[in-house]
Amino acid sequence: MAELTTLQYGLIALIFVWSGFVRSGLGFGGAVLSLPFLLLVHNEPLVFLPIISVQLLVFASLTIARNNRAAALNAPESHGGTVNWRYLGRILAIMIVPKIIGVLGLITLPNTIMSLIIFGIVSVYSLSYLLNRPFRSNSRTLDVVFLVLGGYISGTSLIGAPLIIAVAAQHLERHQLRDTLFALWFILVTIKMAAFIYAGVDLQLIHHTWLLPCAALGHVLGLYAHDRILKAETPIFYRVLGGVLLTISGVGLWQSLGQHLAG
Repeated sequence: MAELTTLQYGLIALIFVWSGFVRSGLGFGGAVLSLPFLLLVHNEPLVFLPIISVQLLVFASLTIARNNRAAALNAPESHGGTVNWRYLGRILAIMIVPKIIGVLGLITLPNTIMSLIIFGIVSVYSLSYLLNRPFRSNSRTLDVVFLVLGGYISGTSLIGAPLIIAVAAQHLERHQLRDTLFALWFILVTIKMAAFIYAGVDLQLIHHTWLLPCAALGHVLGLYAHDRILKAETPIFYRVLGGVLLTISGVGLWQSLGQHLAG
């Protein structure tokens, strides 16, 4: 990570607290709801993606272990686990090839092009939040389309969650949805991290020492808020979030396009 100002470091720390909160609170969004803000602070996707990836590996595994232990203690006779491994295997079979193609694109494309792609995708997501029209799948064909696109986008930028959730939410019990998604993110991110290491991408290891505690703080807050978020009706929250993301993405697209043309 290049030399940044104290203000930039402070903003990055706050964004990672937010990232940890939404990841554990919603079960998704650690990347899609934080990466646009991070890129406005420092417009280099390959700086932040390894950091986000490691954090996801850590907190996804901890959350799954914690929830499975709690479920087994509360209902040992009927405990079937909080991860639906059979369904996870089915969607992985569809997603694995586009995921690998997306990872290869991430490694080979210039930073400015990747930023344009990320901000463009987030703009589409933000419009769905703003208009209260979340992605929904109502057929097997659309399931496959969403999973293929979600796998590819996840490979390029870790922000394929809304498309994948549009499918998974139709087929999973509510109590298994978050942890099954966490297991999926863990597998997908492991593939991405292996590609980073193979390609010699800087994993920003020194910055994990101070950003991991920031994400941990947000993660704990998100765990406490998770049940309330599940029970709450939150269309206003998502509309406000959509408006903010659309504004941020518009600014990011303008800056990235200017950098690309100048380069």
